[in-house]
Amino acid sequence: MDLGSNIRTVRKRKGITIASICAATGLSQGFMSQLENNKTSPSISTLEQIAEALDVPLVYLLLKKEDRMQVTRKKDRHQTAGGTSHVSISHIGRTPHLRMTIVELAPGASSGDTPHSHEGEEVHVVVRGTVTAEQGEDRYVLSEGDAFSWNAGVPHRVWNEGEETAIVLIAVYTDTPREAEPI
Repeated sequence: MDLGSNIRTVRKRKGITIASICAATGLSQGFMSQLENNKTSPSISTLEQIAEALDVPLVYLLLKKEDRMQVTRKKDRHQTAGGTSHVSISHIGRTPHLRMTIVELAPGASSGDTPHSHEGEEVHVVVRGTVTAEQGEDRYVLSEGDAFSWNAGVPHRVWNEGEETAIVLIAVYTDTPREAEPI
């Protein structure tokens, strides 16, 4: 963990001097310098004081860079295709166990000609248009604003029988962490 660099980054971003942190915490400038250069480690109570002086939650200072908030701009989303033709998948966000996509299904497009299964649990929200979702004996026609969820280990299929492109927001959770994939 790069605790000292995390503290320095937050301090500089907020325009706070080492002297100000020391005045607020009672710590010496030498100690803060060593801390920011990862040459010493603070106690939890000292770290709480520093977090309070920086006006950030203590846990934020302990996060690894890869565990911090990730931002994906619309222009930077990774685009793929899937299912039958005319299915566009826009990868919008992920953590090791959760990923989110926006799927556009043109009229007549589907997630595949036959139901498929995979690890995980899924939650879908129909953002625009109408889709039909099928899992086993369950089949529902869903419209804008409707949501559905299922265990993805049971074969399932989604398709657009409508006359306009359907857009579905999908969150997929897996117990097994996934390698970082482009978004």
